[in-house]
Amino acid sequence: MRLAGKVAVITGAARGIGRACAERFLREGAKLVLADIAVEELTRTVDALEADGEVVGVAVDVTKPAEIERLMAAAVACFGRIDIMLNNAGIARNQSFLDIAEADFDAVIGVNLKGAFLGAQAAARQMVAQGGGGVIINMSSVNALLANPNLATYAISKGGMNQLTSVAAIALAPHGIRVVGIGPGTILTEMVATAIFSSDEARRAVLSRTPIGRCGEPAEIAAVAAFLAGDDASYITGQTIYPDGGRLVLNYTVPVVEQDRPGATGEDG
Repeated sequence: MRLAGKVAVITGAARGIGRACAERFLREGAKLVLADIAVEELTRTVDALEADGEVVGVAVDVTKPAEIERLMAAAVACFGRIDIMLNNAGIARNQSFLDIAEADFDAVIGVNLKGAFLGAQAAARQMVAQGGGGVIINMSSVNALLANPNLATYAISKGGMNQLTSVAAIALAPHGIRVVGIGPGTILTEMVATAIFSSDEARRAVLSRTPIGRCGEPAEIAAVAAFLAGDDASYITGQTIYPDGGRLVLNYTVPVVEQDRPGATGEDG
């Protein structure tokens, strides 16, 4: 088990990629502190996972510094230290560029970028204080590099997150702390279903730009996170890894070949 005895804090852990990472980290031997603003979903996730290892849940709004500090304090109180910080909490709003209100901009930047900054900073302070280094993982996106005007605020936040990963890696290297990013392509999560796959046309548009011919699964991103969190990635810092099905290297669209999906009813939803 590559994370045996490590203490990992994961934000946005109640569902989707965050929950998948929690499941994978637990199988790799980590002790988990799971955070989310969705209290009921977080409780269900903790209840489902605690039979397999040491797991605690903390209701947190990542945009609020005091709540991030409370999260770090809870991790130290429960397990004595923090070895891995996964800044996964994120939201997306599918909007025309001309229709974005200031409140929309502030909400997305607040969760996705400010929340990641606060989490990285607070975790790093604890890692420095306890000694022994650590790993900070920021969940970015291919949209940090690709321009999608209907996901402008999301793309802007993830572009900023890539720079957060870079500058934090340089700042924290002397302390033995690695900072890395993961930039997924389109992954089959609840957020994708509501913010991106708003229609069959939108789904086909995504697949036409994905050479591998399908969307990714949360567990596939969790596998990358487990690698980056462990010693096998000990010489990787300041970089963002893109598990995207070939999306970023494609400079044209590809034909969409419809495939039977498990549980499909014949209607795309």
